[in-house]
Amino acid sequence: MNLVTNNKWIGQRTIRPDGMDKVTGRAQFAADTTMPGMIWGKVLRSPHPHARIRSINTAKAEALPGVKAVVTSKDIVDFPIEKGAVMLGIQDMRWMCRNVMARDKALFPGHPVAAVAATTEAIAAEACKLIEVDYEVLPWSIEIDDAIKSDAPILHEFNKFDGKPSNIAGRLEHKKGDIADGFKKADVVIERTFTTRPVHQGYIEPHACLISVAPDGKTTIWSSSQGQFMVRAMTSMLTGIPQSDIRAIPAEIGGGFGGKTIVYLEPLATLLAKKSGRPVKMVMTREEVMRATGPTSGSKSTVKIGATKDGKIVAAHGTFYLQAGAFPGSPIRGAAGCSFTPYDIPNLLSEGFDVCSNRSKVAAYRAPGAPIGAYAVECVMDEVAERLKMDPLDFRLKNAAREGTKAAHGPVFPRIGYVETVEAARSSPHYAAPLGDGQGKLRGRGTASGFWFNAGGESSAQVNITEDGNVVVTTGHPDIGGSRAGIANICAELLGIDYRRVSVIIGDTQTVGFSNLTGGSRVLFASSMVVTQSTEKIIQTLRERAAKIWEIDPEAVKWEDGAAHPVSPNAGQFEPLTLQQLAEKAPAMGGPIGAGVQLNTQGADGGFGTHVCDVEIDVDLGIARVIRYTAVQDVGRAIHPGYVEGQLQGGVAQGIGWALNEEYIYTKEGKVDNPGFLDYRMPVCSDLPMLDCILVEIPNPKHPQGVKGVGEVPLVPVMAAVANAIYNALGKRFYALPMSPPKVLEVLEAPTREAAE
Repeated sequence: MNLVTNNKWIGQRTIRPDGMDKVTGRAQFAADTTMPGMIWGKVLRSPHPHARIRSINTAKAEALPGVKAVVTSKDIVDFPIEKGAVMLGIQDMRWMCRNVMARDKALFPGHPVAAVAATTEAIAAEACKLIEVDYEVLPWSIEIDDAIKSDAPILHEFNKFDGKPSNIAGRLEHKKGDIADGFKKADVVIERTFTTRPVHQGYIEPHACLISVAPDGKTTIWSSSQGQFMVRAMTSMLTGIPQSDIRAIPAEIGGGFGGKTIVYLEPLATLLAKKSGRPVKMVMTREEVMRATGPTSGSKSTVKIGATKDGKIVAAHGTFYLQAGAFPGSPIRGAAGCSFTPYDIPNLLSEGFDVCSNRSKVAAYRAPGAPIGAYAVECVMDEVAERLKMDPLDFRLKNAAREGTKAAHGPVFPRIGYVETVEAARSSPHYAAPLGDGQGKLRGRGTASGFWFNAGGESSAQVNITEDGNVVVTTGHPDIGGSRAGIANICAELLGIDYRRVSVIIGDTQTVGFSNLTGGSRVLFASSMVVTQSTEKIIQTLRERAAKIWEIDPEAVKWEDGAAHPVSPNAGQFEPLTLQQLAEKAPAMGGPIGAGVQLNTQGADGGFGTHVCDVEIDVDLGIARVIRYTAVQDVGRAIHPGYVEGQLQGGVAQGIGWALNEEYIYTKEGKVDNPGFLDYRMPVCSDLPMLDCILVEIPNPKHPQGVKGVGEVPLVPVMAAVANAIYNALGKRFYALPMSPPKVLEVLEAPTREAAE
């Protein structure tokens, strides 16, 4: 495919197509949906972190007036452990069926054990209290160190590691060269251990769905998710209803960040609707979201880096233990695979360990695993640079991955933009500016880099020309990052029309071909490929229609500026035929004009970013504030720069929260003690400065518009950049997150580095 250049709409900050609906409240989210005869579903959840379920008696709940249905694990399709993995994407349905509803054991506080549907929410909640569950309470562990002890309580008796029952559910390794030999050549070797706490994706909209099951089994799902095809498939597998009988309709989504790539409520609501014969609506409370849906992992990481005195890294070793929660599946791929990738390191071993513990199963969170690994690696990078008396960006530049570098996770890089991000950060006004006077507060500056794989995958699109000559594009991905605006810009560019003439809608599972999840920074990359090919088919049809009218060969017709033209005066003297004119003539010239394409898209390029952070610290109160921040990223091609900047700013804001305040706090009883936004401290506007962005554009040559995914990379370097800035201000390093006021004061008062861990 040829790269589109000299654009009118690509690269413009066009008005977002969903903006008016969202600012006026007209947009329909899952919790806004209603149906005649609708009843309400509620979930009974385990109060224990670990307990064997001896029995469940639902008789009293079923007898309560107003109760229409009750479901337990016996209603959910079982995927036996011993029969091996049953994969749907990256999810194993053996774990999903047990996460949606506890079977033999409850494995975390908040684990569903039953669900009720009743005529009102209050009755459903009251019925949950009447369900009698006989628990045998078992020992439990929350933290990684506790879960991997030799005498730790085992969550899954079948799981073995090194031949013994274990909570370590898996190990991943990336290896390059010989690290033992590499470290022998090093003049400077630094090894540090870091910990991070679980943090939640923090989407504002809780999980919600409304589901109707007709007497003939035809099922309709309205829900908030990052993929309606995922919802259909998982609901089908967990309820036994054929996929062909399920229609999943995506609502607008009030945030996801990876946390809505699996199901929690949909299978339960489907079974309740099937049993009751009534549509069932379920909406989580914020407390349920925080207790029972996936945060990302807490972690324990050890990173060792060796370099020669001239600043070349000769060896590195990373060991990353990540909490999976109650079931296997922590994002060790991102931690082990991304952490060292910005650098050309000849001898490298990167290991990830998947650790189960008695907390809710983790879900993806924006570059899953990569920010955890980057926090450890990038902090050690700064320590090595300091030991060598090198500027931290000069040190990164000296060791930067470039075209031809072989990454430890496999690929040999084509043309990549990492070097350009470091150079842009180094030459930025921010990096050159003095820190200024903190008026009694200490100030510091830090930098860090990061990488994310990015992805392609299955996508489908349909492009149709309306009778009045406008365009309707249907894609199959929920829009959580601006894909509708980007697609409108691309389609308008290709057709040579105003972008306002292009409507982009998200189809449901019965109106558009299969499309994979919105996640992995894949959507604009993949959807623009299928939209481009669909639009090119339409342009060919339009040229053929014009050729037929003019009675010349289609090859003698070109399409530009929204109209068909003769390619030259030799082809004939004809007035241009506009898109509107050809659309009006469509009934007499062969019928409707439209085209669709389905692809398993390939050719995604990874993304790199480099960040600069300034902090100011009140040493009396221990409060660290970010006062200036610049995110530099190779974005491939910025189809809609406003949305690209929004992605960068959003990732940085989340990373600042992760670095400074956010954490799950557990009680001595193994329960989440801060399951709400009052006590779970996410940053708000007053906590943040203006977040500046520098967009480096190194187009992806394997994509028609040069697109690279941009949504994941912005979160990856942030915690390390903040930590490095705090060190620069205080002269003391932090080896644990979050760096909240009590922990800052503890480190300030500590005589040794151990207190910072």
